[in-house]
Amino acid sequence: MKTWFITGASRGFGARIAELALARGDAVVATARNPQRVTERLGTHSRLLAIALDVTDEAQAKAAADAAIARFGRIDILLNNAGFGLLGAVEEATAGDVERLYRTNVFGLLNVTRAVLPHMRARRSGRILNISSIGGYRAGPGFGVYSSSKFAVEGLSESLHAELAPLGIHVTVVEPGYFRTDFLDATSLSVSPHAIADYAGTAGAVRARAAGLNHAQPGDPDRLARVLVEFADAPNPPVRLPLGSDTVAAIEAKHLSDAAILAQWRPVSISTDFPGA
Repeated sequence: MKTWFITGASRGFGARIAELALARGDAVVATARNPQRVTERLGTHSRLLAIALDVTDEAQAKAAADAAIARFGRIDILLNNAGFGLLGAVEEATAGDVERLYRTNVFGLLNVTRAVLPHMRARRSGRILNISSIGGYRAGPGFGVYSSSKFAVEGLSESLHAELAPLGIHVTVVEPGYFRTDFLDATSLSVSPHAIADYAGTAGAVRARAAGLNHAQPGDPDRLARVLVEFADAPNPPVRLPLGSDTVAAIEAKHLSDAAILAQWRPVSISTDFPGA
């Protein structure tokens, strides 16, 4: 039996993964701002601990990790799933919009990770799965601020992967594409209220497409949940796990684009070294 610690477990990917983990006999510490929504979704179970957790509260994150250890004695898998999106041109986002996004998507992830890591390090064992996004690998109009927060998650995950591997702790950043969850609903996605006409053809067009894409996304969230629960047993997990054909296509396109930049600008790029270096 493994023990999962899942943030944002009352709905979406978090709830689906918690359900599957319980079904296969694992223990689950399911956290959410309102733990009653966890029990409404998952019921009550001897292997389920529903805990109130606002990931932006560092003290609450530590208390939740301590409660998990007190109940189950260990945390084997940390799933940093809590987060939300922001749609709008970079200029349209207010300072408050940006700060709220980073408090959850970046600083919240850090709060929970720092709270759990001492327990994993003591056992020299554990796995951390950080939910990023297709937008964590490549950014585009309309999702610039959101993508920047997921780019931060990617960088943190790569560093954690290198720092923790010698201690027996595996870290993987998960990069879902567009999945048929409530991510594009108002409960998960904030939209900048101030629209600037000059961005109508870029970020504005993305706003319009997002409304039409909602609940018609290509990705199956139940299949993603099954993949991640099985992935928890992978003997040599990679540093990143792209999920969804759209993510794969986006990564391949970015590789080609970056290769073209290097081919065209290579002489300029290497011209800045000291001569003979």
